[in-house]
Amino acid sequence: MAGGRPSLRQCIGIWTVVSLLVGVVAVLGCRTAPLTGRKQLLLIPEPQELTLGAQAFQETTAESPPSTHAPWVEMVQRVGHRIAVVANRPDYNWEFRLVASPQQNAFALPGGKVVIYEGILPLCVNEAGLAVVMSHEIAHALARHGGERMSQGYVVNGVGTLIRYATQDREQVTRDRLLQAYGMASKYGYILPYSRRHEAEADQIGLMLMARAGYDPREAPRFWERFAAAQQGPGVPEFFSTHPSDERRAAELQALLAEALPLYEAAPEKSGLGAPLIVPAANPP
Repeated sequence: MAGGRPSLRQCIGIWTVVSLLVGVVAVLGCRTAPLTGRKQLLLIPEPQELTLGAQAFQETTAESPPSTHAPWVEMVQRVGHRIAVVANRPDYNWEFRLVASPQQNAFALPGGKVVIYEGILPLCVNEAGLAVVMSHEIAHALARHGGERMSQGYVVNGVGTLIRYATQDREQVTRDRLLQAYGMASKYGYILPYSRRHEAEADQIGLMLMARAGYDPREAPRFWERFAAAQQGPGVPEFFSTHPSDERRAAELQALLAEALPLYEAAPEKSGLGAPLIVPAANPP
């Protein structure tokens, strides 16, 4: 029936294509992620990646009002630059921007561009909590996750084009079903799992970065416990999400403390939890 769901046989066939796609990524991986050693597929030269990151940062910051709450802005700059030192990428033009928005969010762009939203700061509680957020975003930049996602998009779109070409002589209903099956399989079998892997990898790398920068890594699982408790309503099941569940992140970070604590103890300058993050009685303008 036109517009119906793809058959089980079609789904299995497309899952095979996606499995081969993942295999190609593993074979062609031309770079390894820092610390974890995971093979990566990066089809975009890093200079091009950095140019795109700088352009996106300019556009984003031009559209978003900067925070005017001076203590928060100063803390974001202090924590960001301290972690950037141990990130050991002096060729990156590190920039940290605090945006006046109630969103509980943060993101990184290629080349060391990090944007933090004011809404996430109350959950940080202290300087080390902010270091959890910022080291995670800095880890995304170090591991070139943005370039990897773009490369994966090229591969997925390329395979989709091949499927369209290979099925051009079939009935339109059959083509639509195959492409629908491919879209589902590539999203849930490839794109989302890799996105969750990026997040877990950034958690791991970020934990080590904050420890080397002298922030107590034990604050990382506590931050994610606070974040989970602050969410309202049922969350999206992990299989359908770009991120691991908050509870999983807290548990995995707790398990990594045995590796992170010696780095913290060896840090030349320790801040522990750092300064408390004071939330004003009224939101800053």
